[in-house]
Amino acid sequence: MGRTLATVLVVVLIILAALFFLIRKPSIAAVETPGASSFSAEQVERGRVLAGIGNCATCHTVNEDDPYAGGREFPTGFGSLYATNITPHPEDGIGNWSREAFVRSMREGVARDGSYLYPAFPYTHFKNLTDEDLDALYAYLMTREPVAYTPPENALHFPFNLRFLQWGWQLLFFSRDPLQPDPQQSDDWNRGAYLAEGAGHCTACHSPRNAFGAEKKDKAYAGALVDNWYAPALNTEQPVPVHWDSDTLYDYLREGQTDYQGVAVGSMGEVVHQGLERAPDSDIRAIAIYLASLAGPEEADGVDRQAGQIIEAAHERTDGDRGYGENVYMAACAACHYNAADNPIALRAELSLNSAVTAADPTNLLRVLLQGIPANEGTPGVVMPDFARLDNRDIVELAQFLRKRADRPAWDGLEKRLEELRQQTGTAAPHQGGSQ
Repeated sequence: MGRTLATVLVVVLIILAALFFLIRKPSIAAVETPGASSFSAEQVERGRVLAGIGNCATCHTVNEDDPYAGGREFPTGFGSLYATNITPHPEDGIGNWSREAFVRSMREGVARDGSYLYPAFPYTHFKNLTDEDLDALYAYLMTREPVAYTPPENALHFPFNLRFLQWGWQLLFFSRDPLQPDPQQSDDWNRGAYLAEGAGHCTACHSPRNAFGAEKKDKAYAGALVDNWYAPALNTEQPVPVHWDSDTLYDYLREGQTDYQGVAVGSMGEVVHQGLERAPDSDIRAIAIYLASLAGPEEADGVDRQAGQIIEAAHERTDGDRGYGENVYMAACAACHYNAADNPIALRAELSLNSAVTAADPTNLLRVLLQGIPANEGTPGVVMPDFARLDNRDIVELAQFLRKRADRPAWDGLEKRLEELRQQTGTAAPHQGGSQ
């Protein structure tokens, strides 16, 4: 018995030692911060565009005066993560990271010191970037203003705070193989796929995740709730009655609005108006072509006619006996949002076509109602006031009327979700009862 136990112990120790050497990643030596003259102006500008497409500044900035200094909190089901300082500060940022260390973090999810990075940092997408684009990003970040700031420590629950467990996560959910061009598709489609699945990491928001926080590959672009905004489905399940095509997606990504599907606000507003602002039209067009293909082949014509028919049907649903929700709509919404069936205008977002109304999740509509849309979001120069002063019954009845008007089933649990969002956004109801 003693010899058997000793043998088992030796085997266990050998396995643990093997796992230690398998899991352990070596640190990469620190370097002097590269001088700005190490990089060409063209390389830095290319990196600036890629950082915009990746929306890096939004995730890594809390104080606008200190861009890329980190500190933004990302609450998860495992606890809170805080974005790191990626300015070239030698102690607090990545100023002493070599190109080798930077590329390893982007492609393997491992920091310079050998510690594993959590996949909230989307290295699962950045591994698709070419050497040239990673060089450009490195050049751009290393030429930013260094900021002496240490973000808060992550506050993850045990055992998720043990970084070495990310080795197992990667073993289960991470493929290091980069995206390959599809020879059956056009150059524009492949360019769009490269940007959307690489720097843009679009599925990171628009795809649901499993219990371990990994994207569900079989549900890519099926929609998900992220940062208390709903990123709607972009595949064949997309909820908008008039599906996105390459032209409407281009308008949305370039200008933040379309005639049919709605206006970019919240997290998506940041992507459009801050991230994609410097991207060339050719790249925006390529992303639009790729994303539009997710819904199937585009129709050659008939989109305007289809939209007109939907708007006409929505008008008919408001011609009957007015209920509570319709009265709220007529008083609060109709003056700004009415559209003629033959001429919908983006500045008057048509609510029977709008993605916030037709989505499976009511979060976006409720947040816009509670917080409005300021002049620096959505359509430039156009303001939507908030309606937080309406009580819960007003907002719930209005939301359900808009769903009925758009020929969609009623949302379940609407008042509960409204209360959650009131607490999270600090928009308490003035009173209960009803304003009529």
